[in-house]
Amino acid sequence: MQSTRNSGLEKFKKIGKTEEESPLPFPELPPDVVEMKVKEGSKIRNLMGFAMSRMEGESTRQIVFSGSGRAVTKTITCVEIMKRKVGGLHQVTKLRYQSLREVWESREQREPKGENLTVHRNVPSICILLSKDPLDPQQHGYQPPESLTGLWTPEEDFIEEASLSLRGAKRPLLSPSPESGSKRLSVEPPQHLVD
Repeated sequence: MQSTRNSGLEKFKKIGKTEEESPLPFPELPPDVVEMKVKEGSKIRNLMGFAMSRMEGESTRQIVFSGSGRAVTKTITCVEIMKRKVGGLHQVTKLRYQSLREVWESREQREPKGENLTVHRNVPSICILLSKDPLDPQQHGYQPPESLTGLWTPEEDFIEEASLSLRGAKRPLLSPSPESGSKRLSVEPPQHLVD
């Protein structure tokens, strides 16, 4: 939490906060694009449940996640989850500042009631567009869909395990290698595969 001790706001308590509305930084978005406004208190499970249900439909081709201040990391987390679950998504990321207006009320009794302090702050903000359709790769902040090469896939593990079980073999156990100490592990193949 931000310290108010040195800023003189220790005599006040925050009673309200509003974000100034600003248009999305992506030109030519369809008017019905899904916009996920991520807040600091948003639950990732709730956000992703709604976003996934919309993106799994054929009619939704693009979705925008936006968040500011402490919600920036949560916004990025939602995007990464979506990219892994849906796959093949093009991404454009835009960074900007969002204007906030905070209203603070005096804690001291000697101040007349009704006198509030209004603070305008600019906080970092992120907007991320995910699209099933290709986007302009020359646009600043563009990221192509991730390829699955080099990543573990459950199918590979399943095929390997199935072929071992068909031969009556079990998965090899990891055991410490005597020459490298107990911290390193080596894989010993099953005896029937060595012969």
